[in-house]
Formats: sequence, C-alpha cells, structure tokens
Amino acid sequence: MEKPTTIESIIAAHRDQPGALLPVLHEIQHLLGYIPPDSVPLIAKALALSRAEIHGVISYYAHFRQTPPGRHVVRVCCAEACQAVGGEALAEHARSRLTGSDVTLEPVYCLGLCACGPSVQVNETTLHAQVTPEKFDALVAALEAKP
Repeated sequence: MEKPTTIESIIAAHRDQPGALLPVLHEIQHLLGYIPPDSVPLIAKALALSRAEIHGVISYYAHFRQTPPGRHVVRVCCAEACQAVGGEALAEHARSRLTGSDVTLEPVYCLGLCACGPSVQVNETTLHAQVTPEKFDALVAALEAKP
C-alpha cells in the first residue's frame, strides 16, 4: 500500500479506524515535520471531534510540533538517570548553544542509554552517549556545516 502524501489522504486513510486521531497526527507530522494549525479543522470535521479536542491531544504530547522544526532536530534526554550524570547541565548548555541556530532542540524522557548518559539523539536516527558540552558543540558544528 502506498503512503498517503497529503493531509486529506492521510485523514481518509484512517478515518474509519477506531482511535484514528493519533495515527492521523503521527502520519501528518511524519510527512511535514509538524502539525499545521490549518489541518486541525480538517481533522476535526473528518473525525467528528472538536478542534479543542484535537488541540488538546497535540499540546499534551511533547512529541507533536505545531511549528516547523529546524533542518536538524537534537533531543537531549531529561530522564532521571541522565540528570544524575549531568543531563540537566547539558540541556542548559544546549539551550544556550542553539539560540538562533537552524537546529531544533527537544527534551526527551529516555533514549534507553541510561547506563551511559547523558545521551542525545540527532535527527531521530543517531544516538550519542556520555555527551559533554564539548561533544555536544562538536555534534552541532558538524550538523551546521552540512548543506
């Protein structure tokens, strides 16, 4: 089966399944990188939900974005195991380092590298363990150097 390529086709593909809202939101974000505000009325009408219900789900889950991300997305683990080994300081460093950058910073609550934190994920694919501020800066510099 071919993947839907528009918001309308995504909604149509899931409309009749029970609990369609989350699959619709996930697929829209996968396609576009975020959930555009103008898609909410379309989803609401098709799924017989209020716009407030949809907005509530989008704003409840930290995974969903309501604005387009930068060219790269970096997630810093904020779970307790990473916090215990400097994750909070790394997150603060990341926030200050990425000001004005085309890299989107997102907190995440566990990347599964609890024994070797603090950990970072780059572009949903690459995991890095025992990340120091210096290692973080090198990762971001490499991302920013990519065309």
